[in-house]
Amino acid sequence: MSETNHILNVGIDLGTSHSAISASNGQRHVVDSYVGWPVDMVARKILKRSVLIGQEALENRTMLDLRRPLERGLIKEGSEKDAAAVHALLQHVLALVGVKADDPERPQVRAVVGVPAEALRVSKQHLRQALKGVADRLMIVSEPFAVAYGLNALVHTLIIDIGAGTTDFCVMKGRYPTDEDQRTLDMAGDAIDLRLHSLLRERHPTAQFSMHMVREWKEKWSFVGTTTTRAMVTVPMAGKPTRLDITQEIRAACESLVPPVLETMLELVSRVEPEFQEKVRHNITLAGGGSQIVGLGQALEQALGDIGGGRVQMVHDVVFAGADGGLALALDAVDADWEKLVV
Repeated sequence: MSETNHILNVGIDLGTSHSAISASNGQRHVVDSYVGWPVDMVARKILKRSVLIGQEALENRTMLDLRRPLERGLIKEGSEKDAAAVHALLQHVLALVGVKADDPERPQVRAVVGVPAEALRVSKQHLRQALKGVADRLMIVSEPFAVAYGLNALVHTLIIDIGAGTTDFCVMKGRYPTDEDQRTLDMAGDAIDLRLHSLLRERHPTAQFSMHMVREWKEKWSFVGTTTTRAMVTVPMAGKPTRLDITQEIRAACESLVPPVLETMLELVSRVEPEFQEKVRHNITLAGGGSQIVGLGQALEQALGDIGGGRVQMVHDVVFAGADGGLALALDAVDADWEKLVV
């Protein structure tokens, strides 16, 4: 590629459930992290597509070999099909911002990709392979650090990024965070979905519902503490549509997230230098889809009251906070910060 070709900087939040991209040409997009291929010739005839991605894949999943290829925010180990799915997903989100992989005139793509905080400790070779032929320069950072950078919350701040696969924590001290400044929990949105599914199956053994339905209910009704709104859903029971009140199951499933998040939050705060702990306690920011659980911020603030008080706020743009932060990093990076991807 000629060095005279212009550069497109992008931030990519490659998530277990949703993937978002923000580009320096002003475009931003988000897609569901699903990829599917028609299962047979009948499906190919109906769909007239070789691959479907995002919501379109979900809506046609009965005709597809459907993949949700990211596990805890990383490519699933040992699956060539999932690796191919991630590559297709990355090609798709870049095409949405105007980059076609087979276009010889395409710009040089410099991509900052966010991953779970503790994934920085292990090999990221699978991600590098998936990006070959899609991006030219790469920087891999932790998701909560990308959020912090985009918010310019770079000192005396704690970011808690609650996604589908992981909940990630990062204390910012005015420099790149170290392993000691970050944590990753497997307890996140998917774990809440599994808990809710189990509770509903236990209480309503004859009700028919799928994990996709459970996830939609969680996203619509999630809360901790108290609520004046009842979570009412309709499901088939013995072939008959039946209304169910699932409010208490929603609450119990969502509140299962609170103790591990609270424990990790307090542990990280306790590791901050004593004179700065109060500042950090009053600068805690929730990000990711799980930050939208009604009452979660108040529950964490209440717990902070036992150790001197604190303030928990939520990012204004839950969908793009990570991708926007990645883009901000890309725009500020110098050549030495990037690694080159060789096809």
